[in-house]
Amino acid sequence: MPQELSVLTMWTFVSECPIPRDIGPVLIDGEEPIAAYKTLRDSAVFTDRRLIVRDAQGMTGKKVEIYSLPYSSIIMWSSENAGMIDFNSELELWTHAGHIKVKLGRGIDVRRLDSLISTRILTKAGH
Repeated sequence: MPQELSVLTMWTFVSECPIPRDIGPVLIDGEEPIAAYKTLRDSAVFTDRRLIVRDAQGMTGKKVEIYSLPYSSIIMWSSENAGMIDFNSELELWTHAGHIKVKLGRGIDVRRLDSLISTRILTKAGH
């Protein structure tokens, strides 16, 4: 029986938000942002090619680390909707680099994200 993969990283998406205006320099020619979410310290943007998570660091938040996860590196994913007692949804991504867990705040449509990932991976859009 395979050993459980430990979580490489965990992100929390608090709520949907407008796509940040300053995302442009991170995108490549022809890449289109689709949806954005507020995280605890910054934002996450789903594009037609990847997931970009920006993480402001330090006391002032001027130092920013950017994670870029191309859909092509996702080998399996799962989604869990909120229940009666547990109000948060969850999205888990198994990638070539490791296991990523994304906690979704109340009101975030986990099925929309599931559909977005499915469409990009299974139709090979943007690859």
